Amino acid sequence: MKRALFFSGGWPGHVPETFTQLYADALTAHGFECQLENETACLTRLDLTTFDLIVPNWTMGEWTADESKALRDAIHGGVNLGGFHGGLGDAFRADVEFKWMVGGTFVAHPHIGDYDVHVTDPEHVITQGIPPDFTYSSEQYYMLIDPGVHVLAETTYVWEGQSVPMPIAWIKHWGQGRVFYGALGHEPKEFETSPHAFDLNVRGLRWAARDL
Repeated sequence: MKRALFFSGGWPGHVPETFTQLYADALTAHGFECQLENETACLTRLDLTTFDLIVPNWTMGEWTADESKALRDAIHGGVNLGGFHGGLGDAFRADVEFKWMVGGTFVAHPHIGDYDVHVTDPEHVITQGIPPDFTYSSEQYYMLIDPGVHVLAETTYVWEGQSVPMPIAWIKHWGQGRVFYGALGHEPKEFETSPHAFDLNVRGLRWAARDL
């Protein structure tokens, strides 16, 4: 049985506990055992090597250097990392090494509304069954991206006369650990009209945990 650790908190606007339960329920349905924590201190209190997947869901916020190092060392050693939207992409803004591990960081979302998502790697196991193109309605994240990530899906960001491809789902490795990030999912109700966006993130978490 795969084991996943979620730790949730930070900015309450992203309803972290609600989203954590949503994803934990989805992983449980795939046979995972999920442990839910609401403090970063769990990273130094628990034996992280006993988990297959760690999912931070902590928009903004702060943590200690020891907590950051414990997570980074665990992922580098072969535990895996996954996350979504601000819970990972906008977590612990001041921690540069953490951002390096994640593969990107949130900057802004000047566009809120409808935008198109394009799957760039339809052959990957994560994107199987996901429509190659779909419209999503929410915050469109503008992010700074590690050029070494493998992009699974992207959107086109149009702002101030520029049009640029913007990754919204990617994978990478950190040492022996797998990393997945998906930017979609500001409010749970978005997944009612775009269930494939939720499926994309769940499949990404499962891939990171080596369940796909």
